[in-house]
Amino acid sequence: MTNTLGGTFATAEGVSFTRSGYGAMQLAGSDGARRVWGPPADRGEAIRVLRAAVDAGVNHVDTADFYGPHVTNELIREALAPYDGVRIVTKVGSVRDADGGWPAARAPEQLRDQVESNLRTLGVEALDVVNLRVGGGPDGHSAVSGSIAEPFGALADLREQGKIKHLGLSVVDGDQVAEARSIAPLVTVQNWYNVAHRGDEGLIAVLGEQGIAYTAFWPLGGFSPLQSGVLDGVAQRLGATTKAVALSWLLHRAPNIVVIPGTSSVAHLRENLAAADLDLPADALAELDRVGK
Repeated sequence: MTNTLGGTFATAEGVSFTRSGYGAMQLAGSDGARRVWGPPADRGEAIRVLRAAVDAGVNHVDTADFYGPHVTNELIREALAPYDGVRIVTKVGSVRDADGGWPAARAPEQLRDQVESNLRTLGVEALDVVNLRVGGGPDGHSAVSGSIAEPFGALADLREQGKIKHLGLSVVDGDQVAEARSIAPLVTVQNWYNVAHRGDEGLIAVLGEQGIAYTAFWPLGGFSPLQSGVLDGVAQRLGATTKAVALSWLLHRAPNIVVIPGTSSVAHLRENLAAADLDLPADALAELDRVGK
């Protein structure tokens, strides 16, 4: 399979990400009301998806030890270790409770435990990239203002100890990014951004100037029926899927934007990766740009 994957973005810290990455969250199963919980419905297909992504050239695999919990990390280790040329980006700052909830866990000792758990489940001596997940808010995906000096400082200490190579943030605002950068270098910020949810456009530009990747998650989340209708209409005209158009728009938007769509199907993975080669004509881009305004 030949695909440009949208090219790569090289950070100021020397970390190069394929702009089309892969998010492993959907590899975990479900248990009633508990989502992203337990083993996958088809373990063999989960392994094939991970290997197909890397075979296609993806070097950016996003995970978290609290997916499952531990499930996606263990699948990644089975499928991809020793990770030659592949950057495994994990997250800390949350854990799972017995009801399947995602409570925050950002005390320094909790973060150290989470880093150690990631090291064990991924089978590495040092984690390539660790994102501190901070926000949540009423919708679960938005930044919540406040100092992050203590938890980010704890991760910076672990970086100095050699347990983490690079640091990032997830679900944060611009002030929190600035505070973190005063403590240690960043290679990525992972936030909610898409055609309809455009609050981070200023932050994306600043991060681009600083050589920091912006990892956009939830490409189809938070749309109104009208916005969804416009996106569907563009997709129909181009003979593409709605998700492919949404992902392609993100890759067109700024050179430091990277995407991490997830799937548990090899067929859907190939559709997602093909979005990088989808040509969005000027009129389609203009129409989509108007959706979020």
